[in-house]
Amino acid sequence: MKKVKVGIAGGAGYTAGELLRILLYHPHVEIASVLSKSNTGNPVAAVHTDLIGETDLIFTNELSEDIDVLFLCVGHGESQVFLDKHPLSEKVRIIDLSQDFRIEGSHHDFVYGLPEMNKPKIREAHHIANPGCFASCIQLGFLPLAHARMMQNDLHINAITGSTGAGQQPTETSHFSWRNNNISVYKAFNHQHLKEIRQSLYHLHPGFDHQLYFVPVRGNFTRGIYASMYMKTEVGLDEIKNVYQEFYKNEPFVFITDANPDLKQIVNTNKCLLHLEKHEDVIFIISMIDNLVKGASGQAVQNMNLLFGLEETAGLHLKGSYF
Repeated sequence: MKKVKVGIAGGAGYTAGELLRILLYHPHVEIASVLSKSNTGNPVAAVHTDLIGETDLIFTNELSEDIDVLFLCVGHGESQVFLDKHPLSEKVRIIDLSQDFRIEGSHHDFVYGLPEMNKPKIREAHHIANPGCFASCIQLGFLPLAHARMMQNDLHINAITGSTGAGQQPTETSHFSWRNNNISVYKAFNHQHLKEIRQSLYHLHPGFDHQLYFVPVRGNFTRGIYASMYMKTEVGLDEIKNVYQEFYKNEPFVFITDANPDLKQIVNTNKCLLHLEKHEDVIFIISMIDNLVKGASGQAVQNMNLLFGLEETAGLHLKGSYF
């Protein structure tokens, strides 16, 4: 089988590092170029030091013309700028990991890349907008209810994320001395991912007009998202579990567990773990993913696999870092 030739733009950040970790051992991929303006000429392993001994790739400032797919790992608001400066052949597929094209509109043709909701469209797409990390975790917790038109009340969400969600460049609220032994709330009720979450829920449940009360929390750990969500409903737990099992029966990365799960079970993997409980008239849902894998680079590879007709799980059989 001919290998898929890959280009990565914005190659020095966390999401690009995860992409490289996955793609270097993907059986159907050849990495053609890794772009980084600030690291041009330096070995990739000098920045992504976990890759020492794994690759001899060198950062470049020129995008190879001989690629089949470009992963955009540039900052939010920079994807269109990059594409304007680097015109691509029409044959090149694009998977954008920024938030620039996630909201549907007439100004772009990007398909929203949440495989568990949009798989047929992803397979036929040319351009993919990879979902946000919080958005992926929260949507996977609610999609079955939306599909079954069971979302008849307001949704309440509390989700805590690892420090890698803030990106590689240290900021006041992401450097170690501030983040360690500390948690804090940010962007309560107005986080940017709410738009894409509401967009997806509305697609599955037209007319959905209830409130999403989302409280994001900065965690004092490195990676992972742990979301606790609840909604009032008269539907019984067994019926709700059946809805979830049916919705995800053919999805290779979503698992429903009766045991109350730990975040470590999904760290380093492309999995989403879901746990369901019923407390009187409230359905309680735990959803968890690795923000850098299923919340970013792993999902991007999953989308690439779908785009090129590969096995959906290719390169993504990753075990959790549990101990």
